[in-house]
Amino acid sequence: MGVKEDKFNFENLSVYQKALEYIDFVYTVTIGFPKEEKFGLASQFQRAAQSIALNIGEGSGGSRAEFKQFVRIARRSVRECIVCATIALRRNYITRQDENKSRSMCLELSKMLSGLLNSLNDS
Repeated sequence: MGVKEDKFNFENLSVYQKALEYIDFVYTVTIGFPKEEKFGLASQFQRAAQSIALNIGEGSGGSRAEFKQFVRIARRSVRECIVCATIALRRNYITRQDENKSRSMCLELSKMLSGLLNSLNDS
């Protein structure tokens, strides 16, 4: 007999799943950052990526207005990740390919978060 998995509603959101994938990507690329960046850019990049998923989860437990505000914050965190990746590229901590992948993933997350926000406005 299979084990029934209990999930919170937000865990079924595609944007939440994409945010988790982005966190995995960020952790993979920041492993290669210099040691002196462990508590600097690497940590900031990881926290910004985490913030996307964390705000989706935290916001989903409140009112519609609260959820909308948390989704807006998640969207700001996506933009923060763009800046982190740009700095990392300029410092030669990541490749152009990784920066492009980060940018592509962030663009998709931003669109998905905007779609979620629009759906919350419509209902």
